[in-house]
Amino acid sequence: MRVVYSEDMVAPAQGGSPSAAKPTAVLAAWRARWPNLVVRPPVPVTYEEFCRAHSQSFVDDILALRLSNGFGTRSGAVNASLPYTSGAMLTAARWALSEGGAVAAPVSGFHHAHWDDAEGFCTFNGLMVTALALLAERPDLKVGILDYDYHYGNGTEDILQRLQPDGVVHVTAGEVWQQPEQAEAFLENIASDLESLGNCDLVLYQAGADPHVDDPLGGFLTTSQLALRDWRVFHGLRERGIPVAWNLAGGYQTPLSKVIAIHENTMRAAIEGNPPPLVAALKSGAKQQGLVSASG
Repeated sequence: MRVVYSEDMVAPAQGGSPSAAKPTAVLAAWRARWPNLVVRPPVPVTYEEFCRAHSQSFVDDILALRLSNGFGTRSGAVNASLPYTSGAMLTAARWALSEGGAVAAPVSGFHHAHWDDAEGFCTFNGLMVTALALLAERPDLKVGILDYDYHYGNGTEDILQRLQPDGVVHVTAGEVWQQPEQAEAFLENIASDLESLGNCDLVLYQAGADPHVDDPLGGFLTTSQLALRDWRVFHGLRERGIPVAWNLAGGYQTPLSKVIAIHENTMRAAIEGNPPPLVAALKSGAKQQGLVSASG
């Protein structure tokens, strides 16, 4: 598995979210399990690439610390990381496009960032920065955004409505799927979501950890259901021959090890062609009760 990472992507955790500091801990956990990961540093996005997805005045005010970032702080350390967090997503996307398969960018904090507003731990929208940079390079490209964070990708939708670019297909699960009683229907609907992305040349996948039932800001899928979600996404895209660049998105449980365990399951789904036993059991229709606890 290929991963895009450098310490430039990392800043101290702040504003009630672990996201800014999470990449280092996640990569360490991944490497402990999969020591042969191929890691490449991100190419930072440029000022011009930020301004394709955001108002120039907004970009200027954020970078000059005149506006608070998505964490509600004015942090030079966060600002220094921003070209590299979006850059990780863009580098992963270019890598996946050039060589196929899946590439991980262990970053988060994108889909609530609007055209001219930072919100919900998101400062710049790295999904749209990436999609628009790729379309500028290859206007005939079709890019899918599969957002399986718990929350609605309102910032992504705002930018799409303002710019109306050709070549971007946006699916955001948080618009519809949020209740525990919807879990099975959501899992069955993944095939339909992938079908809507079937003509894309690349998918950007937000593998959110906050849909977990124990997440204080989320809560409708168990551990095994999250694993099945990820396996169905990676397996479905692999079957269709669609490259995928994926990130971590939300996850707010404490201690952080609970969130990292979810991100490990996502990496396992990306690497392994066959579903792990619990996922295979769910896939075959076995009852979830008794297989795994809500926390397990």
